[in-house]
Amino acid sequence: MSNSASLREEGSASMEAKKEKWIKVSRWIYWTLTLFLTATMMMAGVAYLASFQANVEGILLLGYPVYLLKILGFAKVLGGIGILQNRFKTLKEWAYAGYSFNLLGATASYLLSGVGFGKAMVPFTIFALLMITYRQWKTDWV
Repeated sequence: MSNSASLREEGSASMEAKKEKWIKVSRWIYWTLTLFLTATMMMAGVAYLASFQANVEGILLLGYPVYLLKILGFAKVLGGIGILQNRFKTLKEWAYAGYSFNLLGATASYLLSGVGFGKAMVPFTIFALLMITYRQWKTDWV
């Protein structure tokens, strides 16, 4: 009888250790992906604000006015700040929503303008990674 109780305790301790390890791994995944995504979006925002020639050509190719670069650039930088902060949860939620609209809009723009499926997969892949970080944040895995 004492052997089975001992085995149950060992099993319980083993499960706790696995759970603790999973929490550490999920935090690492969250912060790695979040920092990568926000850095990418914020750098793109700065590039949009600087109106680099490649960005101007790209936005014109999609059929949008050049001034949209300034609006998107400003929004991308603010969105990154919103996602990285942890004090205001509603602001963070809106930043995730803004990035989602931006990335899905970029995907649709590439597909509908005829630029190509390959180009459309870049923002869609970033959107999928963003949804992983959003899910982790909303379920308190971090």
